[in-house]
Amino acid sequence: MKTLVLGLGNPILRDDSIGLRVAQEVERLIPPNPDIEVGLDYWGGLRLMERMIGFDRAIIIDAICTGASPGTIHLLNPDDIPTQRSASAHDVNLSTALELGYQAGAHLPAVKNILLIGVEAADVQTFDETLSPKVEDALPAAVEAVMTALSNTGEDQ
Repeated sequence: MKTLVLGLGNPILRDDSIGLRVAQEVERLIPPNPDIEVGLDYWGGLRLMERMIGFDRAIIIDAICTGASPGTIHLLNPDDIPTQRSASAHDVNLSTALELGYQAGAHLPAVKNILLIGVEAADVQTFDETLSPKVEDALPAAVEAVMTALSNTGEDQ
């Protein structure tokens, strides 16, 4: 099963960089495997959908702001996120982007094979290259969530 592990975020917006940092750590930990690609990206919506073309499974890591305690790890599917990560208000959310991709016949992971790992952020607006303390403390748990997902076949996601 060809798998994409993708960290999302902005490296200079404090906790928004957590997805990037988790992906970098996962890439460091896993042995080379032609069926697993680890990447970093800064977009959502249609561009995120396009990035998933050619993969059977996707594990996406990003900061999330739901009001939960900072550092909380959320395991979500694309339908759980009503908004989009995008620089443009003219983009679409991930569920809509995926539906467009499926309708166009793109080889995309089935929704059941897309896992979004959200790390509750404390601060995504301050220009800073460090994580807030509680989000920094959550980094190992987020990495473990990705590693656990990678060890699953994707059939039970």
